[in-house]
Amino acid sequence: MNDPSFPVTAVPDALPVPTLGRRALLLADVVHPFVYRETFPHGLPDIDIVLAAGDLPGSYLEFVASKLTVPVVYVHGNHANETVMDEDDRRVPPRGVIAAHRRVVEVAGLRIAGWGGAPRYRHGGNGQYSPAEASWGLGLLAIQARRGVDVLLTHAPPLGPHAGQDYAHRGDPAITRFVQRRRPGVLVHGHIHEYEGKKLEYVDQTTGTRVLNAYGYRIVEL
Repeated sequence: MNDPSFPVTAVPDALPVPTLGRRALLLADVVHPFVYRETFPHGLPDIDIVLAAGDLPGSYLEFVASKLTVPVVYVHGNHANETVMDEDDRRVPPRGVIAAHRRVVEVAGLRIAGWGGAPRYRHGGNGQYSPAEASWGLGLLAIQARRGVDVLLTHAPPLGPHAGQDYAHRGDPAITRFVQRRRPGVLVHGHIHEYEGKKLEYVDQTTGTRVLNAYGYRIVEL
């Protein structure tokens, strides 16, 4: 895991790395001990925004939001566990954070499009979707994003270098089509864990979109 006191290094790709002029804390998939601690955010550099890419407990998102003064934007993962219990013992969305699934939000000077969940790999589960659902939902999201977006925040990765090695973690062609259509400067996703040995980021050579794996936690210059 990268040290939060140092900025991300340049990416050695042929296309230039898009720059949005923001520093972001990226979170996904695991409750990381650097973040979930009593003294957080001690040791964290100044940031402009938190982008949470799914499969994070709602209580964790609320904790981060309570400790920071910057916006926390999230999408749900394939486990759809981003909920908390309210006073009536009902499951409700986490408070103090911004849900971006299926919509475009404007936060911290950025236009962010969100798409949560992952391609269906078994029957049941609220955090999974069929190819038809992805095509329809991301098509509608692309209409909302017709003026362009700076960031596409997803749980699943697009097709390409970050696609997983097994069926449950495969890349999503509908996400790839959205990127080709709207060309966001940055795509932030989760779902692909460190054990898969994927590099943390790359620049798509067709669209110029910088693709970032948010697994665990990372501090990046967008």
